[in-house]
Amino acid sequence: MGRGKVELKRIENKINRQVTFAKRRNGLLKKAYELSILCDAEVALIVFSSKGKLYEFCSSSSMAKTLERYHKSSYGLIEAQQSPDDERSSYLECLKLKSRVEVLQQSQRHLLGEDLGKFGVRELDQLECVLDASLNRIRSKQTQHMFDQFSSLQRKEKDLMDINRALRKKLEGGSDQPVPYRPQPAARPQVFFEPLAANNSSHIRYNSQLAQNNAEGSSQNVNAILPAWMH
Repeated sequence: MGRGKVELKRIENKINRQVTFAKRRNGLLKKAYELSILCDAEVALIVFSSKGKLYEFCSSSSMAKTLERYHKSSYGLIEAQQSPDDERSSYLECLKLKSRVEVLQQSQRHLLGEDLGKFGVRELDQLECVLDASLNRIRSKQTQHMFDQFSSLQRKEKDLMDINRALRKKLEGGSDQPVPYRPQPAARPQVFFEPLAANNSSHIRYNSQLAQNNAEGSSQNVNAILPAWMH
């Protein structure tokens, strides 16, 4: 008893769909391999699963070469399908684009100051007017750019001044608050004279005698310096 005819529609059951994909994918890859062996044909097969996984088979050494051959064949078929009128219109369009490119290149050379030998005074004046208009547009754009930068710097300066003013106001407001009193430790009095020991009496007498001798010597020196009528 043979199998019933399978209706070709999406399998709703996820498990059954995955099982069917795996079986038929393997069968398809096997058939492609058999076709390439039996018929000596160049076969390339590319399959993407629903999750984006790639399965491929290529009878040649490189899939890229087979795809390149396919693109060349497809491009040749497209050209063969074109009518003579389409070929003529395409050729005319190509000539127009080519002439347009040549005109633009020549105009560029003229703006750069090249190939001006055939120009007369009138053509040179026109070219000068074009260059002046271009320079005016460039200067206008440059001025606008500089003005925008200047405006941006002014806004930044204003923001910094506002921040500085707010910080200064905050500092001035904090200085009005009374400073809490903190008692300082009592400083030790500086000792200018140290007590003398009892055995320093001879040293005191020697110092007093030395001071008296110095005083007498200084008075004698003064009397020696002053004139006789001032003694």
